[in-house]
Amino acid sequence: MRARIVLIALSLSTFFFVTVETLPIGLLPQIAEGVHVPASAVGLLVTAYGLVVVVATIPLTRLTHRWPRRRLLTALLLVAACATALSAIAPSYPFLLGGRVVTAVSQAVFWAVVTPAAASLFPPRARGRAIAVLYAGSSAGPLVGVPAGTWLGQQFGWRVPFLALSVVGLLIAGVVVSLMPGIAPGESHADRGSEPDRVRYRTLIVATAVTVTGVFTAITIITPFLTDVSGVPSSAIAVILLIRGVAGMSGVVVAGFLPDRHTWRALVALTALETVALALQGLWATHAGAAVVAVAAGSFALSGLVTVNGTRVLQVAPAGTDLASAAVSTAFNVGITAGALIGSLMLTANLRAAPLVAAAFALGGVITLLAEPRLAPHAAREDPERVGVG
Repeated sequence: MRARIVLIALSLSTFFFVTVETLPIGLLPQIAEGVHVPASAVGLLVTAYGLVVVVATIPLTRLTHRWPRRRLLTALLLVAACATALSAIAPSYPFLLGGRVVTAVSQAVFWAVVTPAAASLFPPRARGRAIAVLYAGSSAGPLVGVPAGTWLGQQFGWRVPFLALSVVGLLIAGVVVSLMPGIAPGESHADRGSEPDRVRYRTLIVATAVTVTGVFTAITIITPFLTDVSGVPSSAIAVILLIRGVAGMSGVVVAGFLPDRHTWRALVALTALETVALALQGLWATHAGAAVVAVAAGSFALSGLVTVNGTRVLQVAPAGTDLASAAVSTAFNVGITAGALIGSLMLTANLRAAPLVAAAFALGGVITLLAEPRLAPHAAREDPERVGVG
């Protein structure tokens, strides 16, 4: 029961970080008016946040990888909660940006250690389900956290949801420091790859960066694409985003029941599904209903992909899983940044072709994963007898 409570707290911590990172998007006009800057400057609050995560993840994880995870996660949550509170009371834009940067620094390390920490709470055979519960929180961020925070900010001012999130962060830190087992670095089965292989790990990093670039090329332009190309009325966008969020949660649940011994096959299948969904979104661009179905299918595939990816890192990490997770997190954020840039360019170049460009990147991810057996022929094949998990 204690382990389950801690796992729920860690899942809520992923919800907390995802919501904090993306909330300014929903409150852009209110924040711009509140600190007297143009809307484009508020957009930098999200862009700068992502860039800090990309730059800081690996070096900060190297610096802190000998810290006990209970102490480290508690410190990260406290720093993020306090920085979010400072952002909420910031008298000017520079103070607000500074608070966001400090929060991003804490998040950079958080994503590197939270997956091994969650996996260490349970025996290896339960690893996949534990990670699914963990990432359910991050999927709930866009589905529940951002809409709720946006509504709260519209009703009571943009500072209120940031203050509320800071309280949530403090409560989660209290649960972690009180109930999480104090395991020394290197003593948990989740501290090392169960099937370490440097080639397969590098393949995973490349496939992650390429696939996520494609996904976020499409996500960046999803609203103008649906309204301007597919003919969806603006009033229906909120409902479509809700459908997309529910599909993403479903992907997490399904991924949690996949046996650990089939992670490579699952990654190939989910990346292929993402590729097909993006391609059909482009091919069915003028058919609103079909485009919405494709968007939902892509969300299902992405969330499942992220969940299975977390399990795969714990398998093939060539050294410590925290540093391995840090590199994969960096690859993910590189994909987000590159995809957002490409999507922004497609807005003015050829909006209708954006999902097809995204599908081409995702196809590159499929090809990279399919090349793994040839690149690492010495690695053990995935079968039920290879390891005692799954």
